Amino acid sequence: MAELDDYALTPVPTSARRTWFSVALQRFGQVSSFHQFLLGSALGFSMTFTDALIAITIGSVILEVVTILLGVIGVREGLSVSRVAARCGFGRRGSALVGLLITISLVGWFGVQNGAFAEGLHNLLGGPPLWVWSLVGGAVVTAVVVYGFRAMAWIAYVMVPAFMVLAAISIAGGLSTHSWSELLFAQPAGPHMSLVEGTTLVAGAFFVGAVMTPDMTRFNRSPADVVKQTVLAVTLGEYGIGLVGVLMAHAAGTADVVSMISSSSGFLGTLVLVSAIVKINDWNLYSSSLGLVNTIDVLFSRRVSRAWITVPLGVLGSVLSAVGILDKFTSFLTAMAVLTPPVAGIMIAEYFLVRPRRSAEQSEPEWVPAALVCWALGSAAGWLLPFGIPPLNSLLVSFLGYLALTAVRTQKLEEPRVATDLPE
Repeated sequence: MAELDDYALTPVPTSARRTWFSVALQRFGQVSSFHQFLLGSALGFSMTFTDALIAITIGSVILEVVTILLGVIGVREGLSVSRVAARCGFGRRGSALVGLLITISLVGWFGVQNGAFAEGLHNLLGGPPLWVWSLVGGAVVTAVVVYGFRAMAWIAYVMVPAFMVLAAISIAGGLSTHSWSELLFAQPAGPHMSLVEGTTLVAGAFFVGAVMTPDMTRFNRSPADVVKQTVLAVTLGEYGIGLVGVLMAHAAGTADVVSMISSSSGFLGTLVLVSAIVKINDWNLYSSSLGLVNTIDVLFSRRVSRAWITVPLGVLGSVLSAVGILDKFTSFLTAMAVLTPPVAGIMIAEYFLVRPRRSAEQSEPEWVPAALVCWALGSAAGWLLPFGIPPLNSLLVSFLGYLALTAVRTQKLEEPRVATDLPE
């Protein structure tokens, strides 16, 4: 399976880089897909349209900045996020922890999305219970991911346009019985959600996706490609699909977007769900496999095939969906919103500010204690600070803390040694 390894541990060579459109379509499919419906419906169930729009705007700006900076690192280095973390603040051993975080986070996301996939198929076709559909859906996506980036690109060429067309038809049918003024000025049916909580949900919903950006942009050809695809995908995905989810929640008075779309459009609505979930879930599983390959290589000095490791991860994610991880969607997002941003803060600080000023030294140390300390501080700040936006708090504390600790270390290294032997 060497040809399916997709340069899991080595830089992607120039000859294997892809066109801007090929990568951009995958990014757009990743952002403008099913989880945006979930996010928009959660906002619409508890917020007015205006407040939801503000939350989406602030969250989108945060995501775009982080995604572009990490994407530039990916295209320049040609490495997966867990692999490049060794050069960007965490050291070789520390990158194993980053890989493990990515693996756990994205297997969880795989379970979330696969559970909704199973529910959609069950509503459409009936037949066996949900857990069987979960295993079937997980097996289909796993088979695609085993064949790597090339197969996922072909899925994007088919699924993304299909999703956009089907979604437009389905949404038009679902909203046609309500006036625009009714939808735009309706009061939310659920408990109130504050602007900070809404922004946290927006930023947290895709922060794991933002951090895994190098896994995708290592196949780009230039930083300009990264900027174009990020602005297009995040802006259209967050606003287009997210705000539609808000309106649909206002129309139906519920946050259950799966039932909402399926019941309003029947067969067509279910196809929308299926096409959307397949496209985002392949990337969840793909990045999860890259992270675990790096972790095994670092900790056990064993090189395993990315294609081979995809299979047990796909089975695990499918089982998680079968036992109902979808029910814990909001709490899962909240946890990831504060655990993941410090990784981005440290990598950005190291790559763009610390490393250019550093004198020549080992590029991949085993451990970088400053990174581990700042990771813990950033996570604590996201959980505990009673003000601001938790993901942003988390990122800024880790970013500034890493700059401060590395500046102190650099100053000590550069201090002239005081002579201890006096001349006779």
